Formats: sequence, structure tokens, C-alpha cells
Amino acid sequence: MGLSPEEIENRLERILLRVQKPGRYVGGELNQVVKSWENTRTHVALVFPDIYDLGISNLGLSILYDALNQREDTLAERAYSPWIDMEALMRANAIPLYSLESKHPLSEFNILGITLPYEALYTNALNVLDLSGVPLTSRERGRHHPLVIAGGQAAYNPEPMAPFIDVFAIGEGEGLILDIVDIYQEWKDSGAPRMALLSELAHVPGLYVPSLYEVDYHDDGQVAAVRPRDDSLPMPVIKRVLPVLPPPLTRFLVPSVDVVHNRIAVEIMRGCTRGCRFCHAGMVNRPVRERPVAEIVQAIEAALETTGYEEIALLSLSSSDYTHILELVQTISERFKDRHLSISLPSLRIESFSVEMMDRLKTARPSGGFTLAPEAASERMRQIINKPISHEQILDTARAVFQHGWTSLKLYFMIGHPSETIEDVQAIIDLCFEILKEGKKYAGGRAKVHVGVSTFIPKAHTPFQWVPCDTVDQMRAKLDLLKSGLRHPGLKLTWNAPEETLLEAWLARGDRRLSEVIYRAWQKGAKFDAWQDRFQFSLWLDAFAEAGLDPAFYSHRLRDLAEVLPWDHISSGVRKSFLAKDYEWSQADRTRPDCREQCYACGIVPIFTGLRQQTAGADWICP
Repeated sequence: MGLSPEEIENRLERILLRVQKPGRYVGGELNQVVKSWENTRTHVALVFPDIYDLGISNLGLSILYDALNQREDTLAERAYSPWIDMEALMRANAIPLYSLESKHPLSEFNILGITLPYEALYTNALNVLDLSGVPLTSRERGRHHPLVIAGGQAAYNPEPMAPFIDVFAIGEGEGLILDIVDIYQEWKDSGAPRMALLSELAHVPGLYVPSLYEVDYHDDGQVAAVRPRDDSLPMPVIKRVLPVLPPPLTRFLVPSVDVVHNRIAVEIMRGCTRGCRFCHAGMVNRPVRERPVAEIVQAIEAALETTGYEEIALLSLSSSDYTHILELVQTISERFKDRHLSISLPSLRIESFSVEMMDRLKTARPSGGFTLAPEAASERMRQIINKPISHEQILDTARAVFQHGWTSLKLYFMIGHPSETIEDVQAIIDLCFEILKEGKKYAGGRAKVHVGVSTFIPKAHTPFQWVPCDTVDQMRAKLDLLKSGLRHPGLKLTWNAPEETLLEAWLARGDRRLSEVIYRAWQKGAKFDAWQDRFQFSLWLDAFAEAGLDPAFYSHRLRDLAEVLPWDHISSGVRKSFLAKDYEWSQADRTRPDCREQCYACGIVPIFTGLRQQTAGADWICP
């Protein structure tokens, strides 16, 4: 037996005043759920492998926390990665990673659920397991160890983390997590060996057990095949899709310390119909499902009562594409006009932006100015990436923002797109100056344009999954041009370091052999790789060398359309043949209009057609 909760609390008392923000490590937030450990059958720890300040606002983890705690036979508690100072003291004082609610060590939970929204968290995930006293690899765990599951956007290519995770949840976790608990309870009562549990879970739609699949390689290092060890196992593993979105979360945890997002976050729709060729989320989250206006407003009403928050974020991949966005904004403005709320609409699309929406937002002033994402500044590049927006559309939208009284506009661009030239990068500079000029017409010297630039990373399950990533030298040359060209009053530029981009490019399309690189990098001290001041690029280069792998194989190699990709056995519902055709269209500068206008038979329809037959009244967008 490890430390008891009482012993952990006693040791925490001796160290908490020696760390930054001790409130990260004590729990006790408004709306946390504390159940009797002894009287609850199944114990689940939900882990966000980054600091509390980021993790507590993660909507996906919050939804699972609520869903699990609604079951009388299950308790869900939370843990986050401790910051460097806290981890050092925990290790020095032999304090294992524990849950905030009850202070039980994570090793005593039945199930550990780790969310992996992005690849830079991989080393943190290993660190969480190590701090918890849980064996790092699935093969080392016995019947008495927790079942380690993982989900999130990065799980759509699970192979780099395959040896460390027992079960990956592919797709939407609200239903999957409850299935896992049910099967776990039956297995626990049966006394069967751990492998029996993994085998049972592997037959559940949407669950992938990597230890039950083998990978073969060609002599040149490419994947030859991924094979299930048992012919009864699914091949491919198809993501889980909810036929109807459940009611929105209304009981948000309210932290007692300042965090990144203090707000009510309501997902107004899931999925996207735009088909941007670089966008992983837009491809894997199909089909589009929308929540009714009344349900959203009711959720906001309830959440305001349980939290006291004054900011509302209406979340989706493309908020202005929500069919009833004008009605929704108007209803919220009228219903809560005396509450002085701030409303944020992330991911506004220029294609569906409207002056009428801006007028309605004026009564419920959005926080933080406006954010728009042209992604590319030349029309040629926007055709290649399937964002067919005209130059005039962009200028008209920016003009409307400034005309309606806003003085700050944030623009997101991406460099490194396939077939990009230096002239396409220069076009970003030219467009930003044009937009700033429009802003000065209405806001004078107060007009500000914040330019956020990231570098394109080829992602699995997208039409660009075959293309190479820019080299570090190419990235630096483009960034140097932008830094010099945008050094001007009223313009602010932020960017990602080329080395950080390269790490994500390696991990996003890696195969199972990269697990050795991740492990060695972690052993050398790699963690918090998403934090610029903690990221150590040299550790990763050393880890590649020790593992005998060439990093350029994963980042800078053009893949053949016929190549077996490491994630081909995982299906997002969008067919590989559709992605290949769309890639070919990009090379011919051909675009696909919004799926709402025409169905292109991407492959998702057969999946949700069956779901639709199960559910009446689903608010589907796909035909």
C-alpha cells in the first residue's frame, strides 16, 4: 500500500508554501464533486498532463467529469501535471501524484483517463505515470494496476504512444467512457486476468487496444502493415460518433486561483463543413451537429447560477457557421442584458461573417476584440488550402469590424503551406498593412492589428497528410521576412519557434517506433515541451540518435499516395481515397465549396446514417 490521503495531506502542508500558486494543488473548488471512496464501486482519475491553470478549463475533461459523477456507482476525480517546483518537492518528499478531491494516489484508482489534445503533451503523460507510481508500459501492468486509457485529438494517430497506453478512445468520449466503466466492473468481479479486460474492450466500437495489434515494416522504414493478432478484432477501428449532442455542461468548476479561462464555455455545435485541407479537427470531427438555441440559452442560465461567471464563450470550430447564430446572439443579448456579460465567439469565419451579427453583438460586447483567420494572404494559396475567400471579402470584413467601433483585430496566418513561395509570405505583410490602413480610417492611431503566425504541420487524416513539412531553414527565412516586414506601429507579430513546429511534425505522423524516442527524451528531462522556456530541442535530437531513427523521415519526406500510413487502421470516418482526391485537387488549385451546399461523399455519411436511424429529431447538417 502507498501513502494514505491523510499522509499525503500532512506532507503537502510542509511543502505548499514553498511553491508558486499552491492553490493549484489543493482542490476544494466550487462545484467539485466529492463522493465516498469506500462506498463507490469504481474510481476514475481524469488527468490533464499540463498545469492546473490550463487543464481546469478543458471542456472535454469537464464533460467526462460530469458524466461519470452522475453515476451512483462511479466517482471521478482530477489530477494535473505539477509545475517544475512542485514536482521536485513531491519527489524529494516521496509524495505520489494524487487526486485533488480526495488526495488518493493515482495508483489506487481503477482507471486513469489521460487526455491528449496535442502531441507536445506526450512526455508529460509519461511523467504523470511515473509520478503516480504506475508502470510506464502496458506490458508491465498487472491486474492490480489502473487501466490506463487516453483520448483527445492526438489519439487519432495513437501509434507513437502505443506502448504506454492500454486503451485509446477514438472519437467522442461521452459514451465511450461509460462503456469502459461497465466492462471494467464486469471484469473486476470476474477475477479474470488483465488480458481478458483488454480483449473485451478491443471489441467495443471506438476503442483501440494497441497491444493487440502488430506492425510490420519494409526495409526502407515505411510501414508494411498493421495486423490484429486476432481475426475477430476490428480493422479498421472506427471512431465513435454521438448521434445527438447531449445537453451542455452547466456545473463548471470555479477555481480559487487565477487561470487561463474563467468563463462558461458552451459548445454550440460540433464538426465543420468547410473542408480546410490542413485542418485535422475539421476532418476528424465530422459530421456537423448543432444544439438548439433554446438548449444553449437554458444551459447559460443554469451555468450563471452555479458559477457566477460573467464571460460566455460560444464554442465550435466555426461559430459563425452555426445555422441560428443571429437568433442565438440576439436571444442571449436580450435575455441577459442586465447581467453585463461578455460574449466571445471564437473561430469566426470570414465566409460567414455578417454585419448584422456584429450589430447584434454590440448589445453584448464580445471580449478581447475580434479574431479572424484568413490562414493565407494570397488567393492562390487560399485555393490550395481550400479557403476560397477573395481579397475584397477579407478587406470588407476587416473594414466592418473597425466601422462598428472595435479598435483591435487579430489575424491568424499559416506559413509553410504546400507549394508556398516567398511571394505568398510577402502577401501576408502587404495584407496586414492594408487592413491597418482601413483601421486607421475609423480608429485613427488606436487601430491595432495583431498578427499570429504558425507554421503548417501535416496532420494525419487530412488531405495534406502526405506532404513534407518545411525545414527549419525554410521556416526561419519566412519568419525573418515577416519580422522585418511587420515591424511597424500598430502591428504586432507573434510566431511559433521552428524547432517546436518540427517536434509536432515528428509526433503527429509518427509510427510506433517513435515511442522509443519519446521515452528516451523523457528520460533525458524533456517535459512541458509546449512551453517555450522549458522546451529542449537538443534532447529530442539526442533521443532520435539513440533510437537509431532519422527525424527527417517523419517530417521532410513526401509520402506516396499508395504508402501504408501508420494510422491507416484508425478511421475518422473520412475515407483515405477522398483525402487523396482532395490532395490532388489542391495541386490543381481546385476548391470544394462548403459541404452544406453539396455532399462530396467523404465517407462519414454511412456512419451517421446508421446513427440517425437510431435517433429521432437529430439536428444533422450532412444530407
